[in-house]
Order: sequence, then structure tokens, then C-alpha cells
Amino acid sequence: MVVRNICCIGAGYVGGPTMAVIAYKCPDIKVTVVDVNEARIKAWNDEDISNIPIYEPGLEDIVAEARDRNLFFSTDIEKAIDEAEMIFISVNTPTKTYGLGKGKAADLKYIELCARQIASVAKTDKIVVEKSTLPVRTAEAIKSILDNTGNGVKFHILSNPEFLAEGTAVQDLLNPDRVLIGGETNEDGFVAINALVDVYANWVGRDKILTTNVWSSELSKLTANAFLAQRVSSINAISALCEQTGADVNEVSKAIGMDSRIGSKFLKASVGFGGSCFQKDILNLVYIAKSYGLNEVADYWEQVIKMNDYQKRRFASNIVKTLYNTVSGKKIVFLGWAFKKDTNDTRESAAIYVADDLLNEEANIAVYDPKVEKEIVYRDIDNLNTRTSELNRKHIEVVNDPYEACKDAYAIAVLTEWDEFKTYDWQRIYDKMKKPAFVFDGRNIIDGEKLREIGFVFRRIGN
Repeated sequence: MVVRNICCIGAGYVGGPTMAVIAYKCPDIKVTVVDVNEARIKAWNDEDISNIPIYEPGLEDIVAEARDRNLFFSTDIEKAIDEAEMIFISVNTPTKTYGLGKGKAADLKYIELCARQIASVAKTDKIVVEKSTLPVRTAEAIKSILDNTGNGVKFHILSNPEFLAEGTAVQDLLNPDRVLIGGETNEDGFVAINALVDVYANWVGRDKILTTNVWSSELSKLTANAFLAQRVSSINAISALCEQTGADVNEVSKAIGMDSRIGSKFLKASVGFGGSCFQKDILNLVYIAKSYGLNEVADYWEQVIKMNDYQKRRFASNIVKTLYNTVSGKKIVFLGWAFKKDTNDTRESAAIYVADDLLNEEANIAVYDPKVEKEIVYRDIDNLNTRTSELNRKHIEVVNDPYEACKDAYAIAVLTEWDEFKTYDWQRIYDKMKKPAFVFDGRNIIDGEKLREIGFVFRRIGN
């Protein structure tokens, strides 16, 4: 089967970049990205390419090359479904905030809505690809909905989880470690799998395209994120021990990272991991384990989340303790609000929770992030429902000039590892601040010795 027309439902952090790269690398395939969010689609179609809704290095160039050639963004979902041979589902799967599984299970209502819409529109056979991160055996539920429409259309369900990292998404898509495709282990399933393999083979070596059954593919995504998050929580646990013993967590990390059995990636002590995937996927894994009676397995993975929460609380607590056990009325500057550099995504960012703890201590916070807009900062803190939005705006200021932000500040907290922070004139910043002036570095990007020479009291996680 040769695919000439692809539809992707969902124009977010996964669907938008993934489809842009597919269109860029497969000029013979028409790729249409659809979404019910009219403002988002309008932003993707903005003549000023810098206004596309997702910031990723290199993404603007790829969208500019493919858009209106074979890459299209639309709100006409039914037309795109009708025309496509292959439909990607790339919608949000947040953690449930209600009912059975509240706080751990994935909320699949958007996935179900997509399946029902596909079933109601489709007049010809379709390959339906799960691109969202989903619990094991979700494909079974999707297939049940699609196969019971009574309209005679045949559907083939594939699982094709994304392994891209925000901030490096374009490079991860152009040069992936592997592409994972799961499908049914029968003749029709193999035909569907090979159709998607042929799409990726336009730029990915076939030796890097791994095919499995659909259940293995679904579980592999959850497991990969759980393993990566586990490494972050592990080094952060050691960073707390380093503070008490006088060890340097950066030296410990380097020493163990040079062991080829361990490796150096994801061994950087920080305020804690954030983003849309790690916490959500681990909680999903915990829920699945408990649903099968594997309580010890669930407890093991849940501890990764508890360690991450502890690290964020500990960072905020260190700020309070250093500032003579009170931050009431004191201005603290946050450098960074995104959960990591080179992205404007703030979901589950450590900055949100550190800010919440400091606001509970009646601190005043000035936030500077080069890519996160003011409305997003206020939305994030309001969504915690810890205090009124009026009170949040009274104590949080979002600024465009990092130097002015530091005027009369008592401390700076580095919450995102943006490269531009390394280039700042720290003497100029120090001169504007209250003395003694403190820098709290949870992202390990600033030269502590240089700051000490200027006069900062420098505090680094695990040091």
C-alpha cells in the first residue's frame, strides 16, 4: 500500500513538528494537520513564520519550506479524514482529574472522540496511527469503536510513539535513534505496518525502524520515559546527600557517567524534571501496575515522582533558609519559566512549583524567560488554584529585560538552562541587587567561581 495523503488530528507539540518533518522529507505525500483550536491553526498559517505556536530550533525553516507545498493546517477535520489513507491521532492525553484513576490514569476522552469522528466520516479503508502517549491496550479500545460503526470500512490500528525531546525535537525527528511501529501480527497488520515503514524510510534507515506488536510499542514509550525520569530523580537524590557531606554532585555525576554501563546522559542535578510526558507517563505506569495487582512495582515507580516533588520543595526551602528564613516582601528573580531550554513549553515546569512555594512565603517574584509569554506564566500559576489570580498578579511580575528585573532583588533563581544566561554581564546585575546578593542555580549553567569573584553568594544544587 502506498500512502499519498496523511491527516494528523492535533496540531500541538507532537503533531505539528512531526507532520512538518514528514512533509519536508516526503514531498510526494500531502500532509494535513487539523485541530479544533482555530487560534492554533491560524498561528500555524501566519505569514510571519516566527509566529508559529511552537518554538523549536529549526522548525520555522522546515515549516516555511513545506507549508502550502504539501503541508497544510486546517480546522476542516472531516475533509482531511475523508481524503487521507493514513490518520495520525496526536491529541492530548492528560492525567485524569476525576473519577476512577484520578491523579494517575490517562484521560482518554479526546482519543475516543477522535475515534468516533473517524468512524463517522470514513468511507474508505484507513490506517489509524496512535501518536499520542497512551496506556497499554488503548489500541484495542480504538479498534472496538472503529470496527463497530456498521459502515463496512476496514480500519488498521498502529502504534507509533514519539521519542522526541522538546528543545531538540527537529533533530530528533530528522535523525532518530529509532522509529517504533507496532501493529497487529496478521497479514493485514503487516501491510499497514509496512505502509508506515515506507513513509519513514524516505529519510530514516530501515535498520533504525523497529516493528513490534502493538502492545509492546505502547508500553515501550511509557517505559522509556520512566527510565529517563528515574535517572533524573536518582542524581537529584544524590545531590541532597552531597549537600550534607561536602561532596560535589557535578564531580560525582561525571565520575559515574564515565562508566560505560551507566553513561552520562540525564545525570545532571537540577530543580527536577518537568514537561508533558515524564510525570504523566510514570503516573500512568503506576496506575497500570496497580490495576494488575503489582503494588510493589507501582510503589517503585511512584517513588520517582515523590523524589522529583521533594527536589522542587527543597530548592524553594533552600532559598528561604539562605535569605535568613524569611522572603516576605523580598524580590526574587526567576531566570527561566519553560521546563527546559529551547522550548516555550511550560507544562509541569519546576519553576511553577518553586514559585508557588515562595508565594506561600509572601515573596515577590520577577520572571524573565526569552520565549514564554506573560499570559502563560499567569495561567500556569493560576491553574494551581492555590490563591486568587489577583493575588498572583500582585506578587508576580513578568518582565522583558532581565537586567531591570534584577534591580533591588535579593536573589536570583536559575530555573531554565537557557544559553543566553551564560552571556550576561553579571557584574552589572550584581550592582543592581540588594547586598548580600544570592544566585541559586538549579540548572548548573553558571560559573560559580566567577560569581563569587563578583560578590554573589552562590548556591548550587548538591554543592
